[in-house]
Amino acid sequence: MVLLRPLVLLLALVVSDLHCLPWFINVSESQGPGTILQSFSFNCSSYTPTLELLHVQPPTTFFNPPSLTRWQGIYVGKMTLSSSARLDALTVNHYELQLRFTCGNHVMEGPLSVDVQRDPGRIQCAGRFASPAGEIIQVPETVKPGARLYTLLLPGQGAQMSITSAQDPPYFPGPFSINGQGWLQAPSQGLKGQAQKVFQLQILVSFGQGRSCCGMLTVKVLPALSRQVSFLQQAQNITIPENLVPGSKVVQVQARGFDVRYEILSPVPCRLFSIGRVDGVVRTTSPLELAQAPDAAVTRLRVKAFERLWPWASAELDFRVDVQPVNRWPPRCTPALLVTQIPETTPVGTVLNTFTCTDPESPGSALDYQLLFHSPADAASLCLQDRVLEVNATLDCDTPGACFHHAASILVLDSGQPLMTTEVPVLVMVTPVNEFSPACVPRTFRVREDAGPHTLLGSVVGKDMDYPHDSIEYSSPGGSATFAVDRLSGEVRLLGPLDYELQKFHSLTVLLTDHSQDQDPTCHRSGSCTITIEVEIWFPSAYVT
Repeated sequence: MVLLRPLVLLLALVVSDLHCLPWFINVSESQGPGTILQSFSFNCSSYTPTLELLHVQPPTTFFNPPSLTRWQGIYVGKMTLSSSARLDALTVNHYELQLRFTCGNHVMEGPLSVDVQRDPGRIQCAGRFASPAGEIIQVPETVKPGARLYTLLLPGQGAQMSITSAQDPPYFPGPFSINGQGWLQAPSQGLKGQAQKVFQLQILVSFGQGRSCCGMLTVKVLPALSRQVSFLQQAQNITIPENLVPGSKVVQVQARGFDVRYEILSPVPCRLFSIGRVDGVVRTTSPLELAQAPDAAVTRLRVKAFERLWPWASAELDFRVDVQPVNRWPPRCTPALLVTQIPETTPVGTVLNTFTCTDPESPGSALDYQLLFHSPADAASLCLQDRVLEVNATLDCDTPGACFHHAASILVLDSGQPLMTTEVPVLVMVTPVNEFSPACVPRTFRVREDAGPHTLLGSVVGKDMDYPHDSIEYSSPGGSATFAVDRLSGEVRLLGPLDYELQKFHSLTVLLTDHSQDQDPTCHRSGSCTITIEVEIWFPSAYVT
């Protein structure tokens, strides 16, 4: 409560009747008990009037019932502050008093509005220790030396607290002290052996510039009982996921003792967790999303268990709560799909693509990349170096079945829990390149000079190392009136007559042109070879002897 010196504030307002209600008045929060808030007069000649205070909103005992006295033929009423009045504009800054005036059969009611004004120069000590009766606390003699016994509420910035009463031995085992946070601390010698003693401490609160207020704190030392409280479990670390909703159970602590209660000693205030006072269940009190509240990752809790009737019989338990991030989203990759086409002559080490993947929940975190082959299952023609997909071996389409469409995927794994993955499909199509020219071996065909048209002289056999092999067309440049070459088979046939006496040897150039061996259907290679045709003499049977 607030200690104030009563000052008299006289506000006289004379009215002829009650029709002037309502009234509005302002009063400083520094005004104390006995202060006159409002004076007013009434005319009531034939009866004895009454003035009543019906009710106050918000309810309080700060206002006395109104007084009503006769003076020079009129009745004067007064409203005053009661002995319990401790006005505080920061707590309540407006009161509404409902008054009733009765004169015979004439009854009138009306409100009196009281606005409490802030007093910047007012000194205000907070807490029960500042009340006239002071504060009484009970502590066991077993408290630890220097333990916190009580917290005094500092009235503002720059306030200093000190104990002004004597603390002389042998009655005092040592001096009590107050630190900068307003904690009353036990003597450094402890209170062992001080049971049944009562220590009265006068406390002075100084604000500078000669301003101060004071209060009384009485410390009663109780004998230590044989009661003992102990936790069933030892200190432990607890890991919980970040997606727990407020109110979720974290852990339940249990202690031995009679009618045990629980509370969190540290941190205070505890923003993220609470404990059930009776059941000891620690629960979340707010979202634990680490992206929005990174400080929620680790919380060190100190929990106290104590008996309700003997609060000094207590035990403390320290444990740590680790909040683990929860993986909800797989990595996101660019590109999300790779379809590419490369020629079989692509050099080893050629970069096909660089994949860029990120974890949406943890940008910048390391990701693991793996190359999985689907078709063919054991292909070694591609490799993945970190995030880069490269050609790993010579690509050859000139062996049957060697020119593949490589179907694979890039498996990207993050490091969260649970593990999340993304699979990027990859299709690499290897296209053929016409690398080699067709060739044939020169040959000599023999034919009798009497051979008829369309006689088969022989076949030109061309070879081409490109796949599909030997895709060759045959032709004779410039044409020939005597010989013809079949375009597809390479067969050489006779078209016209032969005469041994006129020409014994004929030379035929055969042109070989490949096809269907390149991604570009207009891309061809060619080669040639010379065929020699030897004409053999023919002797008719009539000349044979």
